[in-house]
Amino acid sequence: MTFKALLATRPDKEISVNLVELSDADLMPGDVTIDVDYSTVNYKDALALSGKAGIIQKFPLIPGIDLAGTVRQSSNPGFAVGERVLVNGWGLSQTHHGGYAQRARVGGDWLVKVPDTFSTRDAMAIGTAGYTAMLCVMALEHGGINPSRGDILVTGANGGVGSIAIAILSGLGYRVIASTGRPDEAEYLRALGAAEIIDRGTLSEPGAPIARERWAGVVDSVGSHTLANAIAQTGYLGVVAACGLAQGTDLVTTVLPFILRNVTLAGIDSVNAPQAVRETAWGRLGRELDPAKLARTVTTIGLADVPGVAAGMFEGKVQGRTVVDVNA
Repeated sequence: MTFKALLATRPDKEISVNLVELSDADLMPGDVTIDVDYSTVNYKDALALSGKAGIIQKFPLIPGIDLAGTVRQSSNPGFAVGERVLVNGWGLSQTHHGGYAQRARVGGDWLVKVPDTFSTRDAMAIGTAGYTAMLCVMALEHGGINPSRGDILVTGANGGVGSIAIAILSGLGYRVIASTGRPDEAEYLRALGAAEIIDRGTLSEPGAPIARERWAGVVDSVGSHTLANAIAQTGYLGVVAACGLAQGTDLVTTVLPFILRNVTLAGIDSVNAPQAVRETAWGRLGRELDPAKLARTVTTIGLADVPGVAAGMFEGKVQGRTVVDVNA
């Protein structure tokens, strides 16, 4: 039996992505084979398809850092045929075939069971972006931040991480300040729970190394000057969770916020997070993410639409979460 997949090749210096038919013989090693229902498009997926960051490390390869579906075959005692499972990160779209296909085979140690409260589509509406947002929230809490401590800034608010972070934080009782370059989409952010909207231009240029305290914590998916300015305006004993690089990988700051205000900069890695951390994050998403708010973030596309949507991410044209129905 064959199945549809997006296959990335590199015939020259440029990456080419095409919709093809493959068979089980083309799958990579693993003890669990999955009938994939959905994948998603994250910023990292856009980087992978563009070739800008060297994410795909071997060719040909099926991209897609996320997938959710049903176990088709298993020799792993932890997973039975018919169980609903998901994968975020690990080697997907780097060294191992990813989620942009109707079938996948991976090691069971990469799998998380889909929480009972979610469908496989819900799981991909969350995807790596939403799972990363929950890791950021957990980092804020680990640093002692709670709603009584003050406001939380969310940068890149219209994107996947930002949208889900706003929904989670507002549901937990935090007052959220959303930073966006798309003020015309303020109503979308308010519907997710943002109490205040600020223009990203106030953060995206070089600024003072330390400035007036404005928030107790930050969820940042942007990096560069935005992250530096967010740190500079974080209050005493505040926590900044850094998980992205949409503006850039540079970070020009000083030690002043760290030694004068005791600010903590917490790095967030979703790709290689331990399984216990993943299960905790997904368990909390199942309990604490409002399904109605999640639904507001989602657009659904087919496999053939993925390259165009990925390109649109670099132009700031993609709002919220994009779910890929691999069987459409």
